[in-house]
Amino acid sequence: MVDDAHSHSTRAPASFSAAYDAVLAAWPVPVEPVDVRTDFGTTRVNVCGPADAPPLVLLPGGGTTSTVWYANVAELAATHRVYAPDILGDVGHSPAEGPRPVKKLADLMDWLDTLLSHFGIDAADVCGYSYGARIALGYALHARDRVRRLALIDPNNCFAGMKPGYLLHALPLLIRPTAARARAHIAWEAGGLPLDAAWQEVYALGAARTPRAKVVMARRPPAGRLRELTVPTLVLLARHSKVHDIERVRAGAEELLPDVECAVIENASHHGLPMSNSEKVNRRLSAFFAAGA
Repeated sequence: MVDDAHSHSTRAPASFSAAYDAVLAAWPVPVEPVDVRTDFGTTRVNVCGPADAPPLVLLPGGGTTSTVWYANVAELAATHRVYAPDILGDVGHSPAEGPRPVKKLADLMDWLDTLLSHFGIDAADVCGYSYGARIALGYALHARDRVRRLALIDPNNCFAGMKPGYLLHALPLLIRPTAARARAHIAWEAGGLPLDAAWQEVYALGAARTPRAKVVMARRPPAGRLRELTVPTLVLLARHSKVHDIERVRAGAEELLPDVECAVIENASHHGLPMSNSEKVNRRLSAFFAAGA
């Protein structure tokens, strides 16, 4: 269904749209694409799961699109109504073309407020991966009464900074993105661990050919605000992540958050999650959200 606006698939190059649609078609549950109009532009939200189940919002990593959840949605949608948006202004079908520009994290918080209200969601479980985890954490701090439980998968810039070596390796891709550079970058970070070929095509073509807004760079939240966050939180870390030192991330989360559980996903890289070792990822997520039911 397309709600309140026409489809955005024509705005992205045909090759990217075909790759995106191929991964979405492989989702093991029926999915309904919904376009939601906001002041910042129209957002594509892929929706699945029982209509009367508790809501779960999934926020993907930068450049990964909502299709990245293909290995997780079957189990998550068994117990939740899943809402998986493409991040506003990022790769995917959520161009930032509305009357209000997206300039700061507060704009993304307003955007999420609009999405939840559109679907009649008073409060939801929220799960974010990578850059999406930073947005999810920001939203829990922004609207604590709307986030029941919070899951963060290898979160960027939430409790510790990113490694300079990773940022240096990513620089050519950031300056002049090409499909080849995107593939090479995530293959380097994965360090030989498996990556799904179909999803890699979405990532590579999206990096090279899809118009995107300037990414909102959010600083780490102040320690004082994190210490006041009482929302139950799960932090899942990739054992072989090259993005950050996972022990520093774990230490920061355990020191600052009052109600946090941390776990390491073995045989996984940052760019391999949440697909790599998805059975363990799904077990952890399902158990965590079930504890709040």
